Amino acid sequence: MISVKEAKNIILNSTQNFGVEKIPFIKSVGRILKEEITADRDFPPFNRVSMDGIAIDFKEFSSRLRSNRQLTFRVEGIQAAGSKQITLNNAENCIEVMTGAVLPNNANTVIRYEDVTIKNGIATINTETVYYSQNVHQKGKDGKIGDVLIEENTIISAAEIGVLATVGKSKVKVAKQPKVMIVSTGDELVGVDEIPLEHQIRRSNVFTLVSLLERLNIPSETAHITDDKPILKSKIESYLQEYDVLLFSGAVSKGKYDFLPEVFKELGVEKLFHKVAQRPGKPFFYGKTSDCNIFGFPGNPISTFVNCLAYFYPWYYKSVDIETKEETAILGEDVSFKPNLEYFLQVKLESKFGHLVAFPIKGNGSGDLASLVKTDAFIQLSNDKIEFKKGEVYLIIRYR
Repeated sequence: MISVKEAKNIILNSTQNFGVEKIPFIKSVGRILKEEITADRDFPPFNRVSMDGIAIDFKEFSSRLRSNRQLTFRVEGIQAAGSKQITLNNAENCIEVMTGAVLPNNANTVIRYEDVTIKNGIATINTETVYYSQNVHQKGKDGKIGDVLIEENTIISAAEIGVLATVGKSKVKVAKQPKVMIVSTGDELVGVDEIPLEHQIRRSNVFTLVSLLERLNIPSETAHITDDKPILKSKIESYLQEYDVLLFSGAVSKGKYDFLPEVFKELGVEKLFHKVAQRPGKPFFYGKTSDCNIFGFPGNPISTFVNCLAYFYPWYYKSVDIETKEETAILGEDVSFKPNLEYFLQVKLESKFGHLVAFPIKGNGSGDLASLVKTDAFIQLSNDKIEFKKGEVYLIIRYR
């Protein structure tokens, strides 16, 4: 049995490169960018009007203000958004401008309509608080041609989609997602839409794993195999050839029908470890072939849940070159835990005086699936002591 730290190091040293693919930019939300996105021209590409109003020559305005002359300007024309740039021919005049339009030649300042009265083609400015270049978004202020706008390995969100559209990136390079099969085992499990007998339960772990992978935008397939060793072996043999990752829930402990470790060995899977000094989730199996990584999670729901978050997530992030930051919280109550195991304790998170505080929630063991609904995270308590005091800081793994 190895430590949590050793298990994580082994997994992080066994990452995969899934390759790169080009997809339509509008379909790329949640995917990992695999190229730098640079500006194909200045941003904005021209001096852009940022308020509806009138464009003037600030020097003329200042001169009139100093000499107490009337702040009235004849309207020469209109510069609409999307129209070719026009010119202010007389500094004593003005041009009406619309938001998003090119600033007219010879104009340098925009005064919004709210501060102007226009009557019979004459615009009267009703404020003296005007400064040079106000309401003008200067050319190149947001970025120059060739500037990197989005770094490689960024997780694409709606914000990046707008930038991709702006630079004309209709197709974008992203990391391919792994091809994943999620397998549940056990004769006691029945389908979600079935009515279980007294000795049966509905399958749930497999769908929890599907949802956890969907958070990473990883599609997955699912299968259920009964506790029959020849059938297990036959199906897993084909899965090993077809998928990048196999996630199992159950059949990795010491039960009479926990055949998976034997099957893996017979199929040539390299066992990297089996059992981790933690609770819940101790009977965790991890191995690989040349083309496939195998995560064998224990069958209890909390064990499956925490191991996916604590091991598969970091493995995936490193595989696609995403850097993640560890998060900590302050323990909100004293906790005692005697076994010499790392303890992943379910907690409710609260913000108090600017600090994240974790309050333990007592469940009924690793089979208490319903307890996840009442909690937000696991707090990771090390195995080097048995008393954990209120106010101490520990790592957490959020799932909400």
